[in-house]
Amino acid sequence: MRIVIAEDDALLREGLALLLRAESLDVVATTDAPAPFLAAVDEHRPDVAIVDVRMPPTHTDEGIVAAVEARRRHPGLAVLVLSAYVEQAFATDLLAGGAQGLGYLLKERVGRVEEFLAALHRVAGGGTAVDPEVVGQLLARSRPDSTLSRLSPRERDVLALMAEGLGNTAVAERLFVTEGAVHKHIRSIFAKLDLAPDDRADRRVTAVLRYLEETQRRR
Repeated sequence: MRIVIAEDDALLREGLALLLRAESLDVVATTDAPAPFLAAVDEHRPDVAIVDVRMPPTHTDEGIVAAVEARRRHPGLAVLVLSAYVEQAFATDLLAGGAQGLGYLLKERVGRVEEFLAALHRVAGGGTAVDPEVVGQLLARSRPDSTLSRLSPRERDVLALMAEGLGNTAVAERLFVTEGAVHKHIRSIFAKLDLAPDDRADRRVTAVLRYLEETQRRR
């Protein structure tokens, strides 16, 4: 796995590089700003880019803008975005262009090495990884008149774990239920969110996008 890191905090940037190299992953470049990040992606054609949301010069949304541009230039590029805070507007902007091979994690998750590495591998494999804290805040903010209000408490739990990128087996293990029960809950979620079967779309991802979009509209 070839990786480019874009992070302006030198300590975190080098710490990430050391961690990943210790796992025998190939960190081909580390950068501290959007322009050198895009240049590194163009040069090295990595499998995954790890990008900080806030980078110079204004430390607002430069990382998200750079990540979107990198995926425009290289459609197969997987991107794992790191943020110090839950910023659902940025998550929505990134995911709106297609959610395959995308992750959005809080920086504190990096310290939980196994979780961070699992999310990185899931994103590199074309999956999604949304931080549980992001999921929790988005679900907590859903209004009574939103489509999410149709879901039962257990279905909301299942949707939250789906949003983290977990498969049915992992969801079942986390909730201490059978895979069959998880499958039934997911079918019910799709029905209540009016997500019909469609080979052109990943309904799991669409379900996540649904409440990201709803939360964004309420801001």
